[in-house]
Amino acid sequence: MVFCGAIALARPSKDDYTGSMEEAEVIDLIRESIMLSIEISAPVMMVGLVVGTVVALIQALTQIQEVTLVFVPKILAIFFAIFVGLPMMSVALMEFMTHIADRIVAIK
Repeated sequence: MVFCGAIALARPSKDDYTGSMEEAEVIDLIRESIMLSIEISAPVMMVGLVVGTVVALIQALTQIQEVTLVFVPKILAIFFAIFVGLPMMSVALMEFMTHIADRIVAIK
């Protein structure tokens, strides 16, 4: 019991929790979520990197130093990559959410 001014707050002890996740399970879940974030964002980032490099190379070869020239092709390529990869991204996110929901249901 913790006393906060005139109000006593009852906190459950560690033994009162049933079915709680252990530290290893929490770390594993965090690791899985980080890996999923990398899997989803890597293809889009790679497209942006390749298009940016190609446009920068063309700018260097032609000596056109327009700042806004890089953004339009890169944005269009990233939107196209998201459009093409969206089904894969949504399937991966739905599978991960199903996995998390199954773990929540398994907690007693």
